[in-house]
Amino acid sequence: MKKSRSGFLREIRTNGSAYLLVLPAAIYTLIFGYFTLPYMLIAFQKFNFRTGLFNSEWVGFDNFKFFFSSPRAWEVTFNTLKLNFLFIIVGTLGAMALAILFNELRSRWFSRISQSTILFPHFLSWVIVSYIIYSLLSTDYGILNRILAFFHMDPVNWYASPQYWTWILTIAAVWKDLGMNLVIYLAAITGINDSYYEAGRIDGATRWQLIRHITIPLMLPTISILTLLALGKIMYGSFDMIYAIVKDNGLLYPTVDVIDTYVFRSLRTIGNPAQAMAVGLYQSVVGFILVWGSNKIVKKVNTDHALF
Repeated sequence: MKKSRSGFLREIRTNGSAYLLVLPAAIYTLIFGYFTLPYMLIAFQKFNFRTGLFNSEWVGFDNFKFFFSSPRAWEVTFNTLKLNFLFIIVGTLGAMALAILFNELRSRWFSRISQSTILFPHFLSWVIVSYIIYSLLSTDYGILNRILAFFHMDPVNWYASPQYWTWILTIAAVWKDLGMNLVIYLAAITGINDSYYEAGRIDGATRWQLIRHITIPLMLPTISILTLLALGKIMYGSFDMIYAIVKDNGLLYPTVDVIDTYVFRSLRTIGNPAQAMAVGLYQSVVGFILVWGSNKIVKKVNTDHALF
C-alpha cells in the first residue's frame, strides 16, 4: 500500500503541470457529473425545495406521464432523432472527405490556411451564427431573397416555412463543427504508416486505389469510435443551436422542436423540475441503450472498431 502511494505521489511530482492543467475539468466533471447523480431521484418524486431530496413525496412514474401523454411527445422525439442522425451522417462524411482531400494536397501553406479557415466557425457562439443565418434568410433584406429577386423569382418567407429547416439546421451544425472533426480525421490519417502507401505504389496503385484500400479502411476505427460517442447524445437536441436560431417561433415547431426545447418551454411555464428530470432520465437511458447496442454490433463485426 505504501509503495503504491509513494508511486502515485512520485507521478504527481513528475507530471504536476499536466495534472494541474486537467484539474479544472476534473472538478467540473466531479461536481456536475457525479455529485448531481442522486438528484435523478426527483424524477420519481413530487419534488419540494423545502423538504429536500429525501423527504419529498414519491409519485412513481407520474412525472414521466407529463411527457409521454403529451400529443407532441413523439413528434419532438422524432425531430430529435432525425436531426441528430443527419448531423452525424453528413458531418462524418463531410469531415472524412475533406480530411482525405487535404491529405492529398501538395501545397502545405494552402492546406494550413484552409484548415484554419474551416476550423474558425467552431469557436463562434450560436448567437453569432444565428445572426449570420438571419442575414442570409431575412425576408426583406436577406441575401438569399435578394438573389431570388435578381433572377425574378418570388422571395421565400424562410422563418414561416418549416419544410426547409431540417436542412438549414443540418448545414449550420455541420458548417460549425466540420473543422474540429477534420482535425481529428487528419490526425488519424497522419498516423497511418507510409510503408503501406509505398507498397501500394510499387504494385501500381492509383491515388484513388490508395485512398479506397488503405486510407479509408485505416480511418474506420476512428470513425467508429466518434460515431459511437455521438450516438450517446442522439436523444439530446442541440438546445443552444435551435433556441439561438429559431427561438420561440411556433411556426417552425413541426420540424425543429426537439425534446430539449420542448422541456425548456414546459419548465418555464409549469416550473416543475421533477418533470424535466424525468425527461432527462429518459434521454440518458435511451442514449445508453443506443451506445451499448451499437457497440455490441460493432464488436461482433470487428473488435478493433469497438469503443469498449
